[in-house]
Amino acid sequence: MERLTRYFPGIYQETIDQLERFRDLFLEWNQRVNLISRKDSENLTERHILHSLSIALYYPFIPGTRVIDIGTGGGFPGIPLAIYFPEVQFTLVDSVSKKIRALREITGLLKLKNVKPLAARAETLDETFDFITSRAVMAFPRFVKLFHHLLAPGEKSGTAHGILYLKGGDLEKELGSFYPAARIHDLNEKLEENWFRTKKLIYLPYHSFI
Repeated sequence: MERLTRYFPGIYQETIDQLERFRDLFLEWNQRVNLISRKDSENLTERHILHSLSIALYYPFIPGTRVIDIGTGGGFPGIPLAIYFPEVQFTLVDSVSKKIRALREITGLLKLKNVKPLAARAETLDETFDFITSRAVMAFPRFVKLFHHLLAPGEKSGTAHGILYLKGGDLEKELGSFYPAARIHDLNEKLEENWFRTKKLIYLPYHSFI
């Protein structure tokens, strides 16, 4: 966790302590529920916690923002972001009930009042949010088609509401007609670890698909 102070120089010690507590609780629960692969858990801080927090390097949510994290799995990117942004409301959605039960236990022990884990298929929800986050749960055009109705119109601090999607690969080909409207950030511009060399953050604003 010492890398956090390098990438987030203003981070509070209380936030670092919470993230360390989350890491420890996650590893405990991963032994029971298999939230991520056991091999992948060896790189939990870099490939999951720091990867999740990369969104904050580009899009610092303001208090009162409402975010839905779709296909949250083990709580990524939602829980690290919720710890970093305690005044932002996060709804974590996954269709696998056992994972959501584990996240309820973890967020309860962390006393995260700004997190709502929900076992559901996100496409069936009728609530709206300011931003959607996710980590490569499916091809991007299909993701937009299934979930764009969950976005409310508007903006926060000059940034239009939209989708924030962590992904790698040939994005020009995958995004198709969305590519011209998308803003694509190379995470390796801000995160020095080699693992981030191929990782990107896609931002697609609300007005590009209405």
